[in-house]
Amino acid sequence: MTRRDLLILFLLGLAVNFAIAQFQSLPGYMDADYYFGGGLQLARGNGFTEPYLWNYLANPQTLPAPSHAYWLPLASLLAAAGMWLTGQTTFAAARIGFILLAALIPPLTSLLAFRVTSNRISSLLSGLLACFSIYYAPFLPVTDNYAIYMLLGATFFLLFSSLRTSPKSSNLIFFGFGLLSALASLARSDGLLWLGISFLIAIWYARNFHLLTPNSHLPLRPFIFHLSSFIFFTLIGFILIAFSWYARNLSTFGTLMAPGGIRALWLTHYNDTFIYPASQLTMQSWLASGWDAIAQARLSALGMNLLNAFGAQGGIFLFPFILIGVWQYRRDTRVRFALLAWMILLAAMTCVFPFAGPRGAFFHSGAALQPMWWVLAPLGLDAAVAYARRKNLFDDRAFVIFRGSLALIAILMTGLIFTMRVLPGWEREDGRYVKVEALLAQQNIPASAIFIVRNPPGFHVVTGRPAIAIPTGNIPAILNVAEKFNAQYLLLEPDGVSKELRGLYDHPEQFPSLLYLGETDGNRLYKILR
Repeated sequence: MTRRDLLILFLLGLAVNFAIAQFQSLPGYMDADYYFGGGLQLARGNGFTEPYLWNYLANPQTLPAPSHAYWLPLASLLAAAGMWLTGQTTFAAARIGFILLAALIPPLTSLLAFRVTSNRISSLLSGLLACFSIYYAPFLPVTDNYAIYMLLGATFFLLFSSLRTSPKSSNLIFFGFGLLSALASLARSDGLLWLGISFLIAIWYARNFHLLTPNSHLPLRPFIFHLSSFIFFTLIGFILIAFSWYARNLSTFGTLMAPGGIRALWLTHYNDTFIYPASQLTMQSWLASGWDAIAQARLSALGMNLLNAFGAQGGIFLFPFILIGVWQYRRDTRVRFALLAWMILLAAMTCVFPFAGPRGAFFHSGAALQPMWWVLAPLGLDAAVAYARRKNLFDDRAFVIFRGSLALIAILMTGLIFTMRVLPGWEREDGRYVKVEALLAQQNIPASAIFIVRNPPGFHVVTGRPAIAIPTGNIPAILNVAEKFNAQYLLLEPDGVSKELRGLYDHPEQFPSLLYLGETDGNRLYKILR
């Protein structure tokens, strides 16, 4: 690979992501809304607080509440950096860093491919697949963790490729593993997996180093020495980055880990994410749901996660070539550890988080491994074509034709996903709040009034008003959180009405505790009466 190759891939990645970004004037969905909202709070000098609650798992007491009690802060910090840099608190400013990170993914993927194969053509093709990332493409330019995670994953395996038999340079590599693991853990809670993978690499490498030494037949002193050294440097790198955040959690919540994620272990169905009070979620309540329900939830999650692996992570048509590539390079330690990480993620998103996993968490967390799959897909194609040539099914031109077809199909599928997901209106979830705000202005509702809505971060990003989430349950549940947080208004959206609230939505005048004020595009506004 030449610097010119890498520069071209960077510029192409920048162009693709910048082009997609032109059709996204708002974050578009709750995750991206939340990280953008957190960045706004930081850029405005409000620190790690938030005037909205998207769930009650951390047992918040008031508004504003401590932020990032479930999701983690790195994406918000990156969004804030863009706003600090430009001096503007806009979505366009917040996403600058995300677009730049997304543009770096193709050259890093290509460089990783060259480290694996030393084949320039295959490496360029891997870079092109990263430019046109199919299902991931609409999400890379927005304020979410996709670009961050892909960049960290590519860098992790590039560092892995740099391991040498010299303990001195190896210690620096493991220090880098610690830094990357810390950044991953500040992006997502499953980022701690990469610290665990770093420790496993340390065991493998220390064992290999021990076997290479002349005294390998002696007791395990050299192995223990090198393993201790590698783990020490990994932990130093991790603590250097993560210490301040865990100290903040300890000071704010009394625990190293934010409490919201811990209660998520005891969900019995997805809507429990929004239950109030969250103290209802316990191991006892989880066990009381019954082993049949527990097993069925995990079997369903496994099926959905495997479909995600085939469709989103495998890009459908790339999937068989990725599998062939994994088999062809099954002795490559980087591929083995990538496969191990994926299997651990699948197990975690199936057995531990069976409701979050199928609803996007597995798609999110798997982004760190996408660069490796893009490395392996062209190699799997080459192996398939080589096999067909040996059977006299293709001639020598097949390599060129099929490699070109692989890139062309990726471009076409990315374009198809773009037209289906972005062009019809990326802002359709957040954009509705623009008209809602016009209705609120007509009603002369003060800016300080607290609302109960389906997407509190998105509502706040668009309107600037404080908001809390509609709790799981019926009208008494809404009145309960309204009393707790002094909320005055409820907004029901046509595509977010639970079966318990369907009667309220269909017959808004029949409920004396809620005064119907009007609607816009099916979004119905109520005043909560005391």
